[in-house]
Amino acid sequence: MGGDLSVARVGYGAMKLTGWPRGDNRPSRETALAILRRAVELGVNHIDTSHYYSHDGVAANELIREALHPYPADLVIVTKVGALVEGSDIALPAAEMTGLTPDGLRRGVEANLRSLGVDRLDVVNLRMGDRDRSQTSLTAPLETLLALREEGLIRQLGISNVTAEEFAEARKVAPIACVQNLYNLSRRDDDPLVDACAEAGIAYVPFFPVGGFQPLTAERLDAVAARHGATVPQVALAWLLARSPNILLIPGTGSLAHLEENIAASALKLSTEDVAELVE
Repeated sequence: MGGDLSVARVGYGAMKLTGWPRGDNRPSRETALAILRRAVELGVNHIDTSHYYSHDGVAANELIREALHPYPADLVIVTKVGALVEGSDIALPAAEMTGLTPDGLRRGVEANLRSLGVDRLDVVNLRMGDRDRSQTSLTAPLETLLALREEGLIRQLGISNVTAEEFAEARKVAPIACVQNLYNLSRRDDDPLVDACAEAGIAYVPFFPVGGFQPLTAERLDAVAARHGATVPQVALAWLLARSPNILLIPGTGSLAHLEENIAASALKLSTEDVAELVE
C-alpha cells in the first residue's frame, strides 16, 4: 500500500469484535484478544479498525492495543475517519454529523492515535457517504488529512465508500494508497473501479467481502465449495483474490474457527471453470 507498506493479502477487520453498530454477536473480551493474537500468529499483518468501532464500552482500538502492543514491526493498522466522530453518531441526522470538518477530522485522527498508542497512523481512510453526498466534496476533508500527514501524524492516505468520480477527484488532491468500498461476489458494481485501481497501482480493499449483514447465498457457491471441500465464505474470499492482484481482504469475525478458515482461503485456488460458474 502506498509503495512502502507490504502486507499479506488476507488481513483482518476488527469491527465485529465490538458488535458495532448494533451491539450484537460480540465475542467475549478474552475471545476478542485471542482472535487478534492468533491472527498475527497466522501471518496477518494488516488490521482494519476505527476509533468509532465502539459499543457499550468495548472499543476495537483498545482491544488491538491490549492484544498486540508493542506492535510487530511489520504490522500495518489501517484506521478511518469521516462524518462519524463517535460510534453513536451513526444515529444522527446528516446535518448534525461534524466529523468531516477540520476540527472533527483532527479529533478523529487524534482519537485513533491515542487509543492505539502510536505516534503516527500507518494508513487513514477518509470515509465518505455517511451524509448527503450532494453537500460534501471530499476535496476539503482530504486536504485536511494531507495537512495532518505533513505534520507527521499519518503515513499514507486512503479513501472509503467512494464513487468513481470521487476517486478521480481524490487523486488530484493527494496520493492515494488504497480504496475501501463495498464489493463482493454478488455486489460487483465497482468492477470498473477495481480495474482502475489496479492500473494505478492502488490497493482495493473490499468491505463486506462475504456479504456482511446479508451473507452470500447461491447454489453455484455451494457447488464450487463442495468440489473444493471448502466453505462458501472461503470460496467468496478466494474469488476476490483471483479477481485482481491489487485486492486485499479484511474479513472480520468474532470466532477463532472462522478466523482460521478465512486465512486458509488464501490457499484455495479456483479454476477458470470455477470462476466462470460463480459469475455467470
